[in-house]
Parts: sequence; C-alpha cells; structure tokens
Amino acid sequence: MKGKVTEHQERMADRVLDAESLKREHLVVSLSGAHAYGFPSHDSDLDLKCIHIAPTAALLGLQPRHVTAERMEVLEGVEVDYSSNELQPVLLGILQGNGNYIERVLGAITVRALPELESLKPLVRATLSRRIHRHYRGFAHGQLREWEKSGFKSVKKLLYVLRTTLTGTHALRTGEVETDVTVLLEPYGFGQARALVERKRSGEHIELDDALGEQWRREVSRAFEVLDAADEASVLPLEPQPEAVAALEGWMLDVRRRRFGA
Repeated sequence: MKGKVTEHQERMADRVLDAESLKREHLVVSLSGAHAYGFPSHDSDLDLKCIHIAPTAALLGLQPRHVTAERMEVLEGVEVDYSSNELQPVLLGILQGNGNYIERVLGAITVRALPELESLKPLVRATLSRRIHRHYRGFAHGQLREWEKSGFKSVKKLLYVLRTTLTGTHALRTGEVETDVTVLLEPYGFGQARALVERKRSGEHIELDDALGEQWRREVSRAFEVLDAADEASVLPLEPQPEAVAALEGWMLDVRRRRFGA
C-alpha cells in the first residue's frame, strides 16, 4: 500500500483490519476502488476487499454459513469501507467469471495476505474464461446508468465505466488482469481520457462541463464495442477447463483439511 495512501490513511486501515482479523482469517486483503483504478484523490475512501477462510468444522455443522462481513465507518476523517467474502463462494464466483472476486486475487493492490495466496494465483489464472465478458459488460452498464443519473457530469462515474470495460477488454485479449486504467487508456484508444484522470485526482466530486459530458456520452459507447470485440478475439476458452477447475478445488480442499480444527 506504500505510495498509494498516506501514512494516516494506512493507520486507519490497520485499525479496521486488526479488529476484523480477530473475527476471521483473511486469505487476502486488497485495496480496491479509486486507489487501485489509478485515479485516487485526497478525499477518496479506502475500499478494502477481502477473502476470508472460515474454520472447516464451522462449515460442516448443522447450519453451515458462508457469512459476508461488511463494515463502513469514518475514522479520524478517513472513510474505510471493508467487506469480506468466504473462500468457497468466492472461488465459485471466479469460475462464473465474477471480476470483483478475480480482482481480489489477481488485480488489486495486496495489503495483507497469507502465504497460500501465491499458490492460488496461477490456479485462478488457469480458470479464466470468456465468462468474464458478461460480468464486465453488465457491471459497466450498471455504472453507465449511475453516470446517467448524474446528468453525465461526474468524472468519477465516467472513469468507472472506462475502467471496467478496459479491464475486461485487457483480460479477454491477454489473460492478464489490470485494474489501473492509466495503463490501459492508450493501448485501447482512449488516451484523451488521461485528462479526466488528472481532473479526478483533484477531488471525488469533480464534474464535467456540458460540452465534455456530451462528448464523452457519445464516446463511451465505443468502450463497449472494444469490450465486445475483445470477447470475439479472446485468448481465453469459452468456459473454465475441467482440469483447471479440479486443480482449484484440490487447492481449496487442502486449505480446508489444514484448518479442520481451527
């Protein structure tokens, strides 16, 4: 997290994570949101996305539960948004193409992690498939609707649409997950948006003027065309390969066995 947040922000994140780590074992804690997407500002919140491992015995009882944990609060002026999902539903989501979960393992900025994360990464890469197209396209359409609600004025909401479509595009074309939109703008023909990134870095609530809003309203449809073209030309298989799924499941079972009495 060094270089991405201030020392004060890092201390506030540690306060939340230290408290939540007493309740569950985190496989990985990733810094997401604007910090991971390449356009943080001084007033950006800390978006902590986590995967935790429940004790195996707790999953084998009469009422096994994969509980999602969420916490949002402002600590000494820093908004910390924490959420954590249990390992099994995360891995199922990854197989279904859920980019939110894939990015926690492969694409975001790692804040804390267990040693097992390094052995998980290549297994997740091996299961990537063209199913991610549906996730990134649907997610980007939801963000487009949010931008529409702002009257096509919010720079942040526009950048979220571009970030999502271009992360999906890059993953489909290369098999690599890149969440920093500043790395993706020029390669996929959106270099003009670098000026928007600079605007966003000055504050969360920066708005476009009417002319720019209209220009990007027309231009943003091209990001969806680029994403769809990447799906057609993807290096990824249509679905996760059976041997890759078996290897991923074997990894999870090994993790469960070693935590049976935890």
